[in-house]
Amino acid sequence: MSFKRKVLAASIALALAAPLGAQAADNAELAQIREQIKQMKEGYEARIQALEKRLQQAESTAGSALDKAGKAEEKAVQAAAAPVASPSASASAFNPEISLILSGTYANLSQDPAKYRIAGFLPNGGEIGPGQRGFGLGESELAVAANIDPYLRGQFTLAVTPEDTVAVEEAFVQSLGLGNGLTVKGGRFLSGVGYLNEQHAHTWDFVDAPLAYQAFFGGQFKDDGIQMKWLAPTDTFVELGAEVGRGRNFPASNRAKNGFGSAALFAHLGGDVGVSHSWRAGLSMLRTSPRNRTYSITDNLNVAVDNSFRGDSRLEIADFVWKWAPNGNPVFTNFKLQGEYFRRHEDGNLTYDTGAASAGTGTDRYTSAQSGGYLQGVYQFMPRWRAGLRRDQMDGGSVDYAANSANLGQAAYNPSKNSLMFDYSPSEFSRFRLQFAQDKSRPEATDNQMFLQYQMSLGAHGAHKY
Repeated sequence: MSFKRKVLAASIALALAAPLGAQAADNAELAQIREQIKQMKEGYEARIQALEKRLQQAESTAGSALDKAGKAEEKAVQAAAAPVASPSASASAFNPEISLILSGTYANLSQDPAKYRIAGFLPNGGEIGPGQRGFGLGESELAVAANIDPYLRGQFTLAVTPEDTVAVEEAFVQSLGLGNGLTVKGGRFLSGVGYLNEQHAHTWDFVDAPLAYQAFFGGQFKDDGIQMKWLAPTDTFVELGAEVGRGRNFPASNRAKNGFGSAALFAHLGGDVGVSHSWRAGLSMLRTSPRNRTYSITDNLNVAVDNSFRGDSRLEIADFVWKWAPNGNPVFTNFKLQGEYFRRHEDGNLTYDTGAASAGTGTDRYTSAQSGGYLQGVYQFMPRWRAGLRRDQMDGGSVDYAANSANLGQAAYNPSKNSLMFDYSPSEFSRFRLQFAQDKSRPEATDNQMFLQYQMSLGAHGAHKY
């Protein structure tokens, strides 16, 4: 073969081999791409299978939890319906709120407290007056409270008086979750009439109760009975209440008969004015039917006698409270203005000197219309420090003793009292107070009073009322 033919054959062979080589290279790249796609599909399928397995496990766990919850709810219903608690129940299931209020005073009085009285008003004894001179125990309280079940709550409060006597202050059961704003309370409780009456003594802004509370309630009005309250579903605070009770305390009397001896109605309104002001106002009426309500008094002959009253008593109360705190924050500074006005009408028969041999011969008609009230302001001028001023004013009104006027009738007198207090609270659980007062409750003497008081709160104590 000549040289030219060899070159031509090699050229033809190279031309034919080039497409075949390119085709082989393309086939290898396609195979690689296909392999990568296959691996990706297998990886995604494995991940999907893993996610589906986890989903099945989660659904299984949730179903088990729901089943357990349903069984637990069923057991709870069965336990609630059971008349006797299971003996295996833990003793710690009943964990009540227990609180103790310790209170004490030192009193410096210019007049003998044993001769204290609010001239022209009854009663003249009981929980009225400034108390004893010198150091003494104030009214201390031990309270136990707890939710009984989802429907009821109970509270029990013992009061220890400065005279070392123990009395049941409150012992009641209160409904929970009745709905529609309704609440029912039964037992012994502080009445909801007025503003201050429903508050325990350790929440007061002054050492003692206003003269009006002492003259018209003998301190505070509490009774054994039933109370119903309704809170309206409105932006403005609207509360309506009604009570019926035994009538065991002044101005009623403890009657040994069926039915009730006291009845009360009250209505309270309240709301906010901007972010810094709030208010509450109320009207209340208390009706009692005392039978042989006894009291002691010194008659016009300067003789101590026991008298008794039988008839009807009606007391009306108007109360108002205004609170101010900058931007609604009372921590640094705040102010509270508070006042109540009382008016009482009594009509019946009064028996003079029930201990006399001729007891009953001194029985005749008795009617009275008397009033009184107080106005106080308390200003927190810096954290933990407050100052307050209270003015008490009573109006002797008209009192008709009929035939007993010769023994009991006296010239009308309007008792009054001015009080100034300063207190310091190291924390929300402790308070120290200094109070000065000029008491003109009796026409023959002015009692200049000075009190030092401490109040300590131990344990879980519920929130105070507005």
